[in-house]
Amino acid sequence: MNSDDLTSLRDDMIAFIEGHGMRRFPCYITEEMNSIMWDPGDNPDSWKDFVEVAKGSGAPFLTMNHVALEQEDLDFMLDRLRYSAYLNADDLEEARLLRACVGKTGFVQLGYTYQGIVFLYEVSNDWYERYQRLLDLAEETAIMIDEHDQDDER
Repeated sequence: MNSDDLTSLRDDMIAFIEGHGMRRFPCYITEEMNSIMWDPGDNPDSWKDFVEVAKGSGAPFLTMNHVALEQEDLDFMLDRLRYSAYLNADDLEEARLLRACVGKTGFVQLGYTYQGIVFLYEVSNDWYERYQRLLDLAEETAIMIDEHDQDDER
């Protein structure tokens, strides 16, 4: 997805879902769930097909989650990255550039269940993918630091 803010897409999804007489259940479906991911192909509007398939399957509601970058989340990640042993200057600069994305929506997930399986549609933009990569790097470093601290206490 090329748009740097998915807020209008999220709003369109809400209107489309409600226009089909369906409700939304706010939650995030994790990778641990038995799920199948929708393949949008080259169609950026395939989420509409996803909603119509959900309705056609008899789903009374869709799950919906969206992530907008908050300043506190960015600050937390930057603090973690500053103390990372594996950090390079490019990663830190990339994280700083994310300040331009604060308040913007970078990820939207729709889902429904059918016969015990969760069907998912997800869309994200480029800056959100970079944010997730840097967040994972920051969390990996934090785990390594925490494990090192525990070994020192023994």
